[in-house]
Amino acid sequence: MTIHDEDRRLLAQIARMYYLDDMTQSEISKALGIYRTSISRLLKRAREEGVVQIKITEGEGKYEIEERLESVFQLKRAIVVPSNTELSESGRKKAVARAGAELMKSVITDDDVVGLAWGTTMGSLIGEFTDCEQRSAHFVPLVGGPGPMETKYHVNAIVYSIANDFGGEAYLIDAAAVVERKETRDEIVQAHYFRKISDLWDRLTVAVVGIGAPISNSNMIWTGFYGDKEIADLNRHNAIGDICSRFYDLEGKLIESELTDRTIAIPLERLRNTRYTIALAESAEKAPSIIGAIKGKYINTLVTNEETAVEMLGLEAQKKSHAMN
Repeated sequence: MTIHDEDRRLLAQIARMYYLDDMTQSEISKALGIYRTSISRLLKRAREEGVVQIKITEGEGKYEIEERLESVFQLKRAIVVPSNTELSESGRKKAVARAGAELMKSVITDDDVVGLAWGTTMGSLIGEFTDCEQRSAHFVPLVGGPGPMETKYHVNAIVYSIANDFGGEAYLIDAAAVVERKETRDEIVQAHYFRKISDLWDRLTVAVVGIGAPISNSNMIWTGFYGDKEIADLNRHNAIGDICSRFYDLEGKLIESELTDRTIAIPLERLRNTRYTIALAESAEKAPSIIGAIKGKYINTLVTNEETAVEMLGLEAQKKSHAMN
């Protein structure tokens, strides 16, 4: 069948928006006034007609870095997306999220209990599961809500959207990640409605999380949860990063502080027992935070970009060099 010039122009426009501008299929659908299911079909046609040509480069580069990450850090799986200096910060996060979504499609099965965290990279997962296979899985938040944050980054929005895409069941959490008093936290986690959340945490099979940067630059600062006192305390304990608002040091040791007793989130030790605990994280700044999470065995799978992977491998090489001298 001959493709007309007008059709080819449309295919090229959609391909540019998806592959170069990092727009989701939902965003393209709204921008062009075309059904979202049609966008997926047209992207497939663009590949079939040669409008989009995907090149896989073997040898040095992507696959070599993935294999080195898996070997050096004993990861179950590492996925590295190319670093593109022309992309904005949101574009880089979207690239990592898109790769993470493809991995999730391949590993989530019927009856899985899938735990999800919140954050900007996690929020970028929304809209990336078009036409995925339906699964009778359960989707649950791993942490309370993030306070005054855009709705699309809220854990409940992320859980509901992804559960809906998979045709699974969503469970929502009615609590903030950090409350003002230990007594408030105790009342919430002991409440009858919270029992279902806790039970699902015990049955967790797949977890997908973001990783917070060192506390001086952490996203948690702009959520308004922490004041100078909390930040100073975490720095005293040498906090290097966090998962689900629970902090740890460079060796992966959990930091126990007054803040711990006010946090509503899954205990990180439970993440060690999952089939997959997938971290979506990028930026050289976060490399020590990711390494700490790996050493604590809180994650066994990593989706990141090339810049971050190179930084992680460099830090580990430096450490071994110092140990030998």
